Amino acid sequence: MDLLRDGFPFSRSALTDKHALIFGASKGIGAATAKMMAMAGANVTMCARNEDSLNQLMAEINEYATGKITVMTVDLEQLNTIDEMLDRVLSNLGPVHILINNSGGPPGGPLLDNNVEDFHAPFTRHLHAAHQITRRLTPGMEAEGYGRIIQIISTSVKEPIPNLGLSNTLRGAMASWAKSLSRELHPCITINNVLPGFTDTERLDSLANSINQKTGKSIDEIHQGWMGQVPIERLVDPLETAAAITYLALPISGAIRGVSLAVDGGRLRGI
Repeated sequence: MDLLRDGFPFSRSALTDKHALIFGASKGIGAATAKMMAMAGANVTMCARNEDSLNQLMAEINEYATGKITVMTVDLEQLNTIDEMLDRVLSNLGPVHILINNSGGPPGGPLLDNNVEDFHAPFTRHLHAAHQITRRLTPGMEAEGYGRIIQIISTSVKEPIPNLGLSNTLRGAMASWAKSLSRELHPCITINNVLPGFTDTERLDSLANSINQKTGKSIDEIHQGWMGQVPIERLVDPLETAAAITYLALPISGAIRGVSLAVDGGRLRGI
């Protein structure tokens, strides 16, 4: 079922007059979230490094969007450019009500195969960039009386995933950062994490290829191993994850604060 056209789960005006700033929006869950929030009536600013991909996505979304859809190119590893980009967003499009912190994950491999330098770029584009952006935008959210901050991270926050040592470490740091902020932010601003499981995205294909190269296992064997861990016996559709993210952005979600919500088809074993 196409959740946008055949089973859209929200009112088409659920996010009218809300401005959503979505990072990592050119593909995967970020792109699905942009589509879902646009369908719910939000003004959406999509950010990523690939301008061509963003423009293609904007053309697709504009076929059904009722809010304003814009794109901004940014490299989250270049922290010195972020404030300038946010200046343009705020001056041209107004306050941001919904912030989606999302960026590509680091390469796979055992943790001890990484040296200290390998941590720098992933932590910069995830934790450091998210902190800088959040500090900049939360005063405006408070002035507007409405803020929703959502991180797209990983189920490894709850159960570390084998052969993803650096990613596991990074995602755990992001989750603890968000939980700490949940005790500090103004009451009108919520912050939560969404933890995708095995999702039908390019990122999962990349991880399968990485495991294939490191272990010699076939891509099919890797996929079958993954599916053997998932009670729904299929990959999660990115739009399913985007629906959970969009719910956390709605006014009705104001009592949900500081949680890490898994959208993983039941793969996690812990309660």
